[in-house]
Amino acid sequence: MPLYEHVFLARQDVTAQQVEELTTRFKGVIEANGGSVGKTEYWGVKSLTYRINKNRKAHFTLLNIDAPAAAVQELERQQRIDEDVLRILTLRVEEHEDGPSAMLQKRDRDDRGERGDRGDRGDRFGGREDRPRRPRPTEEVQAEEEN
Repeated sequence: MPLYEHVFLARQDVTAQQVEELTTRFKGVIEANGGSVGKTEYWGVKSLTYRINKNRKAHFTLLNIDAPAAAVQELERQQRIDEDVLRILTLRVEEHEDGPSAMLQKRDRDDRGERGDRGDRGDRFGGREDRPRRPRPTEEVQAEEEN
């Protein structure tokens, strides 16, 4: 059977317990249609890049699904009907990842590696220390008044 990664976003108004109940209900839909859900991850409430139906935040949940295409279509149909689900995304994958997904992995800023010297940038303000200072408009007015 094909493998899928399915993410759905639930409204921020619902509680985490209600999101868990939604997840259980959606698992039941997949299992009733001959599939199985391998792993579920609740990613928590996160800010959205743009508003979706007047919501600025949403509960994110990932499901790793091993099911026929008909089961996934039925799942998506029921999620489109549900008013608590804002968005869905289903991707077909070759294999599921072992361990936590990238959203749950805690990464330090030090894991990115050394950036090295950025000599082309100069100082913080773009290497302007050796340029002559141009008078500001208020200084020009004051200089003309003195003359």
